[in-house]
Amino acid sequence: MLWTRCLVLLLCWATTGGEQQQAEERVGGPAEVRADARRQRSPPPVEPLDFGYVPAAVYDTHAYYEPGPIGILFHMVHAFLYVVQPNSFPKDLIVKVIQQNMGGIKIEEWRKPENVVLLLKWVYYEAGFLICATIGISLVVLTPIIGMCFCVCRCCENCGGEMHQRQRKNADCQRGFYTATLTASSIFIILGILVAYAANHNISTQIKSTRRFINTNMRDLKTFANNTPAQIEYLTAQYTTAKNKVLSDLDNIGPLLGGRIHSQLEKEVVPSLDTALRMAGAMRETKEALENVSSSLEVLQEGTGKLQASLSGERASLSNTLSDPACTNGAVSHTCNTIRSTLSQLGVSANFLRLPDVNHALSNVNTVLTTDLSNIVQKGYSSFNDTPRLVKEQTKNIVSGVKGMLDKIGLEINNFARMFPVEASLANFTLFLSQGQKNIESFYPQIDQFDFYRWIGCVAALCMVVLVLAFNMLGLLCGTCGYDKQATPTTRGCLSNTGGNLLMAGVGFSFICSWLLMAIVTALFVVGGNVEKLMCEPLANRQLFQIIDTPFLVHPAKRNFLPGMLFQNPNIDLTLGSMYRECHENNGLYHALQLETMFNINTFLNRTVYNKDLAKVFENVQVDLQDIALLEKAGRDNLINFANSGVGQIDYEAYLAEVTKGVTLVDLLTFSTDLEAQADQLPRGALENALRGHASSIRQIHREMVVPMEQAMKYVKARSTLSQSIKLLQRMSNDLPVKVNNILSAIDAAEYLITHNASHVVKQETKGYMQSLVGYFKQYTEWVKNSLTAEVAQCKPISNIVDSMEIVGCSFLVDSVNTFWFGLGACAIFMIPSIIFSIKLAKYYRRMDTEDVFEESSYPWLVAL
Repeated sequence: MLWTRCLVLLLCWATTGGEQQQAEERVGGPAEVRADARRQRSPPPVEPLDFGYVPAAVYDTHAYYEPGPIGILFHMVHAFLYVVQPNSFPKDLIVKVIQQNMGGIKIEEWRKPENVVLLLKWVYYEAGFLICATIGISLVVLTPIIGMCFCVCRCCENCGGEMHQRQRKNADCQRGFYTATLTASSIFIILGILVAYAANHNISTQIKSTRRFINTNMRDLKTFANNTPAQIEYLTAQYTTAKNKVLSDLDNIGPLLGGRIHSQLEKEVVPSLDTALRMAGAMRETKEALENVSSSLEVLQEGTGKLQASLSGERASLSNTLSDPACTNGAVSHTCNTIRSTLSQLGVSANFLRLPDVNHALSNVNTVLTTDLSNIVQKGYSSFNDTPRLVKEQTKNIVSGVKGMLDKIGLEINNFARMFPVEASLANFTLFLSQGQKNIESFYPQIDQFDFYRWIGCVAALCMVVLVLAFNMLGLLCGTCGYDKQATPTTRGCLSNTGGNLLMAGVGFSFICSWLLMAIVTALFVVGGNVEKLMCEPLANRQLFQIIDTPFLVHPAKRNFLPGMLFQNPNIDLTLGSMYRECHENNGLYHALQLETMFNINTFLNRTVYNKDLAKVFENVQVDLQDIALLEKAGRDNLINFANSGVGQIDYEAYLAEVTKGVTLVDLLTFSTDLEAQADQLPRGALENALRGHASSIRQIHREMVVPMEQAMKYVKARSTLSQSIKLLQRMSNDLPVKVNNILSAIDAAEYLITHNASHVVKQETKGYMQSLVGYFKQYTEWVKNSLTAEVAQCKPISNIVDSMEIVGCSFLVDSVNTFWFGLGACAIFMIPSIIFSIKLAKYYRRMDTEDVFEESSYPWLVAL
């Protein structure tokens, strides 16, 4: 068993396939930490690794046997044995017998009551075989005695030995019955001969097929031995796959770990910088709006000034006209007073000249914009985005230390695999197999010679039956062909007499051979039947394994037989049945033999792959992010100056009030029409004409100044631009100091987070990064474990050996032997009616010495016949 132990030790290296503890969940980002420091988030998925496929061994043995047509005979024999022995397999009985006779069988022990009970149970189980064996032995003993007595009796002219045949009415009917019965018996004997010969021939054929099973099983064992080192080497080499992936992640620790830290901090940092960047854009928009207000106000003030001057002149001129003495006339004065009361309506409505300019605020904003806040904010972005580089630079020493640890782990795995003389042990095992195969093949000539002698012996036994059958058939043929109904018993022909003599010769040889045949049948029946019921059937349904796997069967202090034999540790829960099942499913020998009980996997994993020093190294990771500056002092001053630029002090309501007013206080066309209507009420004269002239002047002002102002795009655009810009400035300047203060507070909070609380984020993300690295080793160890369970050292050849032994021992030999005695036994049984009916029928064919003579007066009925 040296090679077995070496193989066990060889496979123990698979402890790298042990299970690893589950990765812990990582803690969330800074914003989540401030909300709930204990809140956890799922770890990032680990990239799956491709370890390829373990080199598979291809086994040649197909442990399956289909008997073909002779299988029908096998089923017949199995059915007969079931009738003889219908009891189930006595597993418990066998176990008790073995346990109570552990020290050997002693006669005095069987006198104990419990042993007597076991004996009676065994007799009950074997009752069918005992009855059949008793019948067979009785026939073996009685047949020669009866034959001898029969011969002596016939020599004394008794028992049908007298050569005289009495005449009977139904002689022809009896002869036909005896002929038919003997023919039927002969047919059954022929069938028995054919069955026995087929079984005999099948044994010789299957013995030659046994060599194929031996060769394929030996090849499979050699394949198993030759492939196992390559498979183990492949498993060991795949550590490099996990190692290279870890090295790749270590080389990219900046983008990976730094990126993870960056992604957690950016939840606080980026929004604060975004608001500062938006404020920089708001500054530019504010400048544009102020410029629009300034230019629009200039255009509107210019147009309004010209219109206001024209209307003021016309109003003064009309007032002078109404100062004419004619207006003092009582009839005219009312009209003049009415016109005089409307003179105040001749004026502009939207007086843009009263609005203050925004040049001071615009100047301050221009001063603020001399500092490029956007560029300063972009520097803050760049400084924050430089986190991966800072992480990479500050973890150089740690990365180099981890790489050294990985090399050490790989070296330990290789050294552990080299501790066992794998190739030498398996090479010796291969030589052992080759030498064993040669030794087996050296017995082939003796086996062939023994099979030849066996075949000759079986054929000789069948030849005895054939000899008897030949006498019967020739006797029937000669007797039937030579029989003459007109001939009297004393005048029968030679051919008929020969037939009768042949039948009697067959009787003689039947007495000589039948007891020998029955002895052969009885011996083969007892042995072959019990082997079938006690060995082959339990082996087919695996109940035999249950007996072998019974605890404490072999020794009262040894629980399990198989681990006690292999590992000298009978307490391991390993059974032959479980090993056979695992090997039958072509699983690995490591799993089938439960080699994990031979080695502490966790100890090796903690010392190699799951090295605690690796976790300690990453626990000491320190990343200093204090060099990150989100907003320089110039940027802060810029925001404060913008808040104090005076944009919020502009009277936006006054601007909006003037923009919403019309151009003039009254519609000049309506005013001029009303003025003409008032002039029509006056007497004709200079006053009337003067008023009509003023109405015409007002229409001219409306036509030449108001209409062009309203229609001019510049004017309309100026009003629209002024309105939009005022609303925009009003919206931007609303609580501007508060907004700026909030931006500065957010940036201060982000910088405080980076400066003081980043260590917590670094710790959590480093833990997650370490778990991702460990995840690659976990994949490797899980893959190794699964490979050892199902792919490495697949032990199908072991179950094939058991199945091949079952096929050779039971299907090839036992079934054929049982079929042989079944056919031969049928011949021996049907020889009994053959003897009886041959003796009866010979009387009708043999020539008698005397015959019955009847007188006509005495037997008138015979004369009538």
